[in-house]
Amino acid sequence: MDWIWITIGAILLVLGFIGSFAPILAGPPLAYLALPALQLTSFSPFSQKTLIFWGIATLLITLLDYVIPVIGTSKFGGTKYGTRGSAVGLVIGFLFGPLGIILGPFLGAMLGEIIGGKDLNYALRSGLGSFFGFITSTLLNMIFVIALAIVFIIAVV
Repeated sequence: MDWIWITIGAILLVLGFIGSFAPILAGPPLAYLALPALQLTSFSPFSQKTLIFWGIATLLITLLDYVIPVIGTSKFGGTKYGTRGSAVGLVIGFLFGPLGIILGPFLGAMLGEIIGGKDLNYALRSGLGSFFGFITSTLLNMIFVIALAIVFIIAVV
């Protein structure tokens, strides 16, 4: 019976890794579920503290996933219009699937800056900040999922 939970955990890790760069899947939460799945085996490798630690870390990295593009916008000189536009673009982008999630914050930041009276070059820079924030967030997700995979593999081996 253990092999079923190990297999489910491994599948969740793979889906979590794919979700790190494919916004349609919630990468870190899926990968985290591999640990409770492994806990259902006869050898229950994790303490409650370990599961809580990784659960809180998963929650934080998931929240950062939504905040980092907005931070990127402001770091690239975006005004409050660009920052708010990036956040609105992210929310609206969800309606258009993976491409919308990638382009939404970028276009939202640009549109916000244009509404705020900035020129197209300034708006483009703000949009690029949002895009680089998205890339940073994706890399953090991938690193986090790899860390969960290492914890999983060590527990199985």
